[in-house]
Amino acid sequence: MTTFLLLTVVIFAMMNLSFGWIFYATCLGQIALIYSVYRVLRKDYASDKTFSDLYEDRPDLGE
Repeated sequence: MTTFLLLTVVIFAMMNLSFGWIFYATCLGQIALIYSVYRVLRKDYASDKTFSDLYEDRPDLGE
């Protein structure tokens, strides 16, 4: 959703729409970005992985 909003701002600017539409779309996009970061940081997530597991996608780094 946030990416769509910010891409819409770019499209509005390229189409030379009025400044008001671009400004409000930018403000809405920034609010959506802050909200999405807040939701990611507040998500209740637990993992049983530790630093001793190292990188599972690169097992050669643990050698």
